[in-house]
Amino acid sequence: MTPRWIALEGAANARAVVPGVLLRSDNLQSLSERDVHVLTEEHGVKAVLDLRTDVEVEQEGPGPMTRVPEVRIEHRSLYPDSGGNTDLELSTLKPWQRLRDEEPVDETPPVRAYLSYLRRRPDSVVGSIRTITHTQGAVLVHCAAGKDRTGVVVAVALDAAGFDRRVIVADYMASAERIEAITERLRGSSTYRAELEGIDASQLAPVPETMERFFGFIDTGWGGSAAWLAAEGFTAQDLERLRRRLRAADAAEAA
Repeated sequence: MTPRWIALEGAANARAVVPGVLLRSDNLQSLSERDVHVLTEEHGVKAVLDLRTDVEVEQEGPGPMTRVPEVRIEHRSLYPDSGGNTDLELSTLKPWQRLRDEEPVDETPPVRAYLSYLRRRPDSVVGSIRTITHTQGAVLVHCAAGKDRTGVVVAVALDAAGFDRRVIVADYMASAERIEAITERLRGSSTYRAELEGIDASQLAPVPETMERFFGFIDTGWGGSAAWLAAEGFTAQDLERLRRRLRAADAAEAA
């Protein structure tokens, strides 16, 4: 899958996963007026899913997209009580540091964190995918780096809609192409600078095994992404609408 990058002045990791329906990005705080125009007028963004913590939102302040009346902003944090501000710290935790007792201790910190999103904030994940399902127009999902939290929500949505997992992993891996630019942007913010001190950007790059292992746990624990969503209240009608919306738009783009 070739990334459909969106050239923005104020974001480094923006791309259209399913054009006209599902977009993803890193932090939107520095978007220019041109960027806002590109997202709203050229890509049809009608809703923004902000997966950052309350701490991040408060420290960063309102971004440019909050000033667009026709765009709905939904804050759906995936960290209810995290001690950190950004998803970037996941790659720098030591392997023996456990996020929660219920997460598999022999897995890498990113895999354990991804599973914790499903266990600790299913409301945010399901709510985000429900917004993707029912919004008339494009939905833009973002966090700080647009890599981990955003990666999980997008991956679960695509997987439940029946996309080939090789395509999903390829989309997840696209952030590696921009990891230096992503990290450089975040170093410019006092919210993230301290957490990134002494960290090389290459340490933060995604690896395919993380998403592959994450899917393995979803399959073993719940029987797949669609089954996990169903267990959390996502109806059969919701699932069918999600599949039609994502698959139809993707097929139209491919044609």
